[in-house]
Amino acid sequence: MCKRNHKGFLYLEDGTIIEGCGFGSKAFSYGEVVFTTSMYGYPELLTDPSYKGQILIIAYPLVGNYGIPRMNISKNGIIENFESERIQINGLVVSEETEGNKWNSHLSLHEWLLQNGIPGISNVDTRSLIKKIRSRGVIEGIISSGIEIENISSFKYDEIDFTSFTSPKNVIVHEGEYDESIVIVDCGIKHGIIKGIYDTFLYNIIRVPCKSNVNDIIKFDPKGVVFGNGPGNPNLLKEVIDTYNSVLEYKIPILGICLGHQIGTLALGGKINKMKFGHRAINKPVIDVITGNSYITTHNHGYGILSAKDMPKNAKLWFVDPDDSTVEGWINEEKRILSVQFHPEARPGPLDTTWIFRKFKKIIQKGG
Repeated sequence: MCKRNHKGFLYLEDGTIIEGCGFGSKAFSYGEVVFTTSMYGYPELLTDPSYKGQILIIAYPLVGNYGIPRMNISKNGIIENFESERIQINGLVVSEETEGNKWNSHLSLHEWLLQNGIPGISNVDTRSLIKKIRSRGVIEGIISSGIEIENISSFKYDEIDFTSFTSPKNVIVHEGEYDESIVIVDCGIKHGIIKGIYDTFLYNIIRVPCKSNVNDIIKFDPKGVVFGNGPGNPNLLKEVIDTYNSVLEYKIPILGICLGHQIGTLALGGKINKMKFGHRAINKPVIDVITGNSYITTHNHGYGILSAKDMPKNAKLWFVDPDDSTVEGWINEEKRILSVQFHPEARPGPLDTTWIFRKFKKIIQKGG
């Protein structure tokens, strides 16, 4: 018996139909079906703009245990406990949807999805579903909660520019304590990354829309430019790649994170390819090949540099994933670029690599 009194379904493109219990919004949605092995942090996961266009399976069996808190926004406009202003996923699949029980719980998971118009299904064998994806690769599908689906049309995740849904339409400024600026090219930046940059520099953080040109960036006289995370296929973002190359001509230090790492790779002549099922977790190891140190990091990406031969020109290998040899970071010392595939701020996750923000600060302050 479903506690919301209606069924939910997941229709996969290979013809598989998975039945469960619907919760959240009575709706249906298309998406690329992916999974995360994160054991906590679902408020941050569901609001990460990198998940736009995707139906997320959470591997951990109980989801919703501590509810959803009220949004906490700092005085300079940075969200402290979510990664964006709303849920970004297209749908949610869990083994068991639970009621929240914590002092600061404001909404249940069901109420939060309902408020945001997002369908969810529970009572699903998520282990079997994840094994299928690990074997076959990510798969496109439709999630339905409380609604019968009659006509199923095609959906091509790789052909859609999802940054048009996650990038701000106008410039956003987070005022700092010093009269200097860092510009973020915002294709769907996590607020945890914004906070990590702000806490490191205390400069004004200026977020410009994803498709901004170089003049839109340079007019703020930035000390550094950050190309941050975001959703979708980086090979579609020709304008952003051109902007990255144009910024390089001004010899301004650049930090690339996740999608920004991929954009920089393409701008400098490297290759980015689709991964079989991606990295989505808060406990992925990376090895710093320069120092030999290893770190546990947060990841959310379905594209990447799959081997060192796809590295950009004149870049020095920095980080690799020991599980599959994916290139997780590179450095171009001449052009003053740091580029990482993982999330240095790790929200949710460990704080092993927040020092990357400080390394970027040193590059800016030393002028080399």
